[in-house]
Amino acid sequence: MKKIILAALALFVLPATVQADHHNETSKKNIVETAVAAKFNTLVAAVKAGGLVETLSGEGPFTVFAPTDEAFEKLPEGTLESLLKPENKDQLVAILKYHVVAGKVPAKTVVTLDSAETLGGKVSIEVKDGTVMLNDKTKVVKTDVMTSNGIIHVIDSVLLPPSK
Repeated sequence: MKKIILAALALFVLPATVQADHHNETSKKNIVETAVAAKFNTLVAAVKAGGLVETLSGEGPFTVFAPTDEAFEKLPEGTLESLLKPENKDQLVAILKYHVVAGKVPAKTVVTLDSAETLGGKVSIEVKDGTVMLNDKTKVVKTDVMTSNGIIHVIDSVLLPPSK
């Protein structure tokens, strides 16, 4: 279960047009350490609240579509605070898993796909005017942030899994 959650967190979606500073270079830091260093404060808080730090720090590999702090601010007022409460951990974990793909999926592969199976369900992928879009409205703003246990693609919105 932990591996699934970590994999979901590892799915950060970054536009193929934006290149990471250390493109094609593997960092010595894992996904969680990289997220902390890059100041993905809200995502890191969510991963901690969801109990996924150990999983996303594990062997992997994972691809994480990582929402920026600004992406979390786009959620309706009170949503994030509610999700971070212990009684809503299952819902938080489901959302986090929806951001993680098992395996390494670099941008050059992402742009050839029409969807990706995350640990929390299927995410649609489309390239519009040179920008990678997830589920029609989430933009990948940075791609291929290499970590010791996977890849992070930065996204501008929080992906919400489809209602069951």
